[in-house]
Amino acid sequence: MQNPTMPRPFHVAFPVQDLSATRVFYEAVLGCAVGRTDSRWIDFNLFGHQVTAHLVDDAPGVMGTNATNLVDSKAVPTQHWGVILEMDEWEALAERLRSHGVAFIIEPYTRFKGEVGEQATMFFLDPSSNALEFKAFADDAAIFATS
Repeated sequence: MQNPTMPRPFHVAFPVQDLSATRVFYEAVLGCAVGRTDSRWIDFNLFGHQVTAHLVDDAPGVMGTNATNLVDSKAVPTQHWGVILEMDEWEALAERLRSHGVAFIIEPYTRFKGEVGEQATMFFLDPSSNALEFKAFADDAAIFATS
């Protein structure tokens, strides 16, 4: 098991329909540095993690799933990914997204207030309708807490 104080970067790959729009969104809106690129994929540095956008030609049902689960009375997309940030990073990202006119699926807010696992969270879509969640915990020790 990885030392929880020194986590390694994760890698995630995801499908996109337009590499150019994806690059603009991840680079200009989210502030990601661009790594290696190809005609069919782009690596991005997302808060120190490697995320790779792969161009798909026709993948019905892959992007933009409508499946949700209720969490804190909000319809959370069941397929989503993102990064747990420090609270100041989360607040800066929320403001950056607002300044770029990003439409939120779930507006930035704090859920589970006063409970174990209290966290700031927000959900939005990239240009290919991939759902992203970014969150920050009031207390990082509660990230994996069960009660």
